[in-house]
Amino acid sequence: MRLPGGFAWGAVRAGIKASGNLDLAVALATGRDAVGACAVGAAMFTSNRVAAAPVTVGRRHLLATGGRVGAVLVNAGNANCATGAAGVAGCVATCVAAAETFGCIFDEVVPSSTGIIGVPFPAEKVVGAMAELQAAVGDTAEHAEGFARAIMTTDTRVKVASAAIRVGGGEVLIWGAAKGAGMIHPRLGAPVAPAAAHATMLVYLFTDVAAGVGELSAALAAAVEGSFNSISIDGDTSTNDTVLLLASGASGVRLTRELVGAFDGALGEVCGSLARQIVADGEGVRHVVTLEVRGAASVGDARLVAEAIARSSLCKTAWSSADPNWGRLLAAAGYSGAVFQTERVRIWIGAEAVFVDGMRAAGFDEAAAHAAMMEPEYTIAIDLGEGDGSCTFLTCDLTAEYVRINADYSS
Repeated sequence: MRLPGGFAWGAVRAGIKASGNLDLAVALATGRDAVGACAVGAAMFTSNRVAAAPVTVGRRHLLATGGRVGAVLVNAGNANCATGAAGVAGCVATCVAAAETFGCIFDEVVPSSTGIIGVPFPAEKVVGAMAELQAAVGDTAEHAEGFARAIMTTDTRVKVASAAIRVGGGEVLIWGAAKGAGMIHPRLGAPVAPAAAHATMLVYLFTDVAAGVGELSAALAAAVEGSFNSISIDGDTSTNDTVLLLASGASGVRLTRELVGAFDGALGEVCGSLARQIVADGEGVRHVVTLEVRGAASVGDARLVAEAIARSSLCKTAWSSADPNWGRLLAAAGYSGAVFQTERVRIWIGAEAVFVDGMRAAGFDEAAAHAAMMEPEYTIAIDLGEGDGSCTFLTCDLTAEYVRINADYSS
């Protein structure tokens, strides 16, 4: 695994997770300028009106510093959400401790939390682990993987992705780490820039390109819309969702107008890979389903249909048993709010046409459709016959294992 320069990572056990696993991680900017060690950052946070303390503090810090980031501090096992003024104060206290430990200003620390909602935040455990965390920091692949592992909650595996861009005789690297397996239906808002439940999706993206906040914000918004904002596991938007992009400038390559297309493509590739890994590792997931909605009157209408199907418990439970019940797909499209005429709609499960021009397809082969749905990944395509609007959305089935995990989560 090749990592972008200008960063270091570390992870320790602070005693937040009952399991005793790694639960506190840090990512540091190691490049220096006239002020000190820092990177340039842009972020997108949950649009849930109930936002966790680290989301509130993270927004505030990025705006206060103009996008300067010295450290990213992440804890798993406690979401620090719905914890009142004490939760915000505890979050700030951990940022102050991290700043003192790693040599930056306290509002150059961007905090994140994931875990159970409504439980008092153990700030003292985070603060008490700072010396050990400092000793655990390094810039190797093992250190980066430790960071990715420490942020996990119900995840069953580490989620990382990388890409490289050749630029003349130089190279720009992008590396990302993510966590997320439940409470996944991200609705990330506009990037934070000076000019501008129980589980969570957290994504941290690192690059050694040299770029300004505005350039990073534009790149991040485009990458997120086609990846993290286009997935759903269970239809629930977390209170803590965070996607953060940091640029160290260590490659010496500037994000010029000529490089933007290649950089956006590489960043989209990394985000797309992480988004797919999140869905594939969803709680209880056995089937990953790609929804391709086309022929809509607008992109917005296509998205309405995709999201309605992705949120439908009836559709998702049918997928768990590979039941080609196309009626549920059609019904969800019908209540989505999109405008279309039923007699123009066509639906395919895999390669099998199941609904054509207002009725069951004449050659509908239920056994073949069932066989397609038995695969771990398959596509459902819907043509609304109204226009050129289209949308690709990634989702999954809903199984008894998902119910078991979430019925017992807080106990």
